[in-house]
Amino acid sequence: MNITVMGAGAWGTALAISLAGQHRVTLWARDAAQVAAMRASRCNVRYLPDVLLPDSLQLSDDFAASLAGAELVILSAPTAALRESLLRLVRADLACGVIWLCKGFEPETSLLPHQVAEKILPPGTPYGVLSGPSFALEVAQGLPTALVLASDDESFSQRTAQALHHSRLRVYASRDVVGVEVGGAVKNVMAIAAGVCDGMRLGNNARAALMTRGLAEISRLGLKLGGCSETLSGLSGAGDLILTCTGDLSRNRRVGLMLAQGKTLDEILQQLGHVAEGVYAAREVYSLAARLSVDMPISAAVYHVLYDHVPVAQMVASLLNRTASLEFSQ
Repeated sequence: MNITVMGAGAWGTALAISLAGQHRVTLWARDAAQVAAMRASRCNVRYLPDVLLPDSLQLSDDFAASLAGAELVILSAPTAALRESLLRLVRADLACGVIWLCKGFEPETSLLPHQVAEKILPPGTPYGVLSGPSFALEVAQGLPTALVLASDDESFSQRTAQALHHSRLRVYASRDVVGVEVGGAVKNVMAIAAGVCDGMRLGNNARAALMTRGLAEISRLGLKLGGCSETLSGLSGAGDLILTCTGDLSRNRRVGLMLAQGKTLDEILQQLGHVAEGVYAAREVYSLAARLSVDMPISAAVYHVLYDHVPVAQMVASLLNRTASLEFSQ
């Protein structure tokens, strides 16, 4: 299969590396200097400096040429740039299916990625989301990873999942686009909270409790938006939550760790140097939860720390002092 990966950040590069052994893969980046540097060094120095690019992986900064003959386009842009990326594909007369890797809600509109795609892609264009517990570095290194590819078009999801699947990258098909996207987006908010928990040295018990109650929040919002409970307890829900809340490679967890150190959001984002989707998702999740009357206290606490400058100690106290209730509401 001819696959074009649009976006040479860490995750786009990692997936391109992973798929290059089975398919004809082109990795496109808008920055000509970055492409030239990758060609010269056979390495993405900025995002994956310790992983060599396979010789079979084609590199390009020519948008039209990268799409020529493509049978599948994989978008690796952040959620905030998804609309622009899709519009550019439409203007280029996209003639194949497209999947995206971003995990979040569109800023200002609070739309999930598939809702953005519905407004832009021509009718009949097959599309979907690839998500799940996956650190880019481990995928690039060829370590075992399992993902979910969800699409309303069952045939597209099944044949594309089968095409991308190999011995080190297990890809499962799903029709629950909402569940997969909600799990991927909200777990980033929970990872910030987990980072605060770890940064304040509240212990393993507290982190386990936070993750479990965080999954309850993800599930409440996911079900309200039309997702399935099985999806939210699967790879793209519980699985991604566990990884992002506990792994040292998690950018969102690092945001929480630095918040616990007393750093401001501006300082954190400058030091991070990469997109941390949970920072932006927190604002949209807070807005959605209020609009839909979904109880999401952990998400709200993260929002107040990030945007209302509430001290993290006050955030923790507010969560611990909540009134006791039934674990599962009837």
